[in-house]
Amino acid sequence: MGNRSKIDFFSDFVVFDLETTGINCNSDRVVEISAIKVQSEEATEEFSTLVNPGCSIPFYASKVNGITDDMVSDAPVIEDVLPRFLDFTGDLPLVGHNIHTFDLKFIYRDCEKYLGKSIENDYVDTLKMSRACLPEQKHHGLTDLAAYFGISTEGAHRALNDCRMTLAVYEELGKILRDKPDLIRRCPKCGNLLIKRVGKYGPFLGCGSYPQCKYTENE
Repeated sequence: MGNRSKIDFFSDFVVFDLETTGINCNSDRVVEISAIKVQSEEATEEFSTLVNPGCSIPFYASKVNGITDDMVSDAPVIEDVLPRFLDFTGDLPLVGHNIHTFDLKFIYRDCEKYLGKSIENDYVDTLKMSRACLPEQKHHGLTDLAAYFGISTEGAHRALNDCRMTLAVYEELGKILRDKPDLIRRCPKCGNLLIKRVGKYGPFLGCGSYPQCKYTENE
């Protein structure tokens, strides 16, 4: 599949977010998908729908995202939602917060299961991007970054609101990439940003697209 994980700012992309019944991508299910399409750095279109997971939503999940069984009882199932979502995203890069280890795993799993296909879009995880652009920050959660940049966190943990928050964070991180290129170090092998990491021998710089690219160097 090649190296699809990028740390860069695109002028055309789709930012997306999921809400789920839990954090286990092997057993939990999607209950909401939202996305915002951006073209020439302007938001042009939104996509958002609840999803009937075919099971009861655990109390702890509803407590976080506010989505209940009653709310999704008449919602479409994931196999009907996915084709619409993929039509919306097309081949544009996907942007989201912590999508490398969470959201994309659900999308990849359900595309394989229900559509018998994989998706090849490049993607930007703003969690990785923030660690590269703001290495001095201790916390890189979405609401932490929103607070850092002065972005409203109202309605957090509903997918479309999180998309809007992520979009604003991505734009701010993009400004850092453009305005302070001397602070950013790029991988000589693939061009992605190098991120500060800590191993058993101390801190080092590693490629932001790990594990696809395993380049490292001393800090």
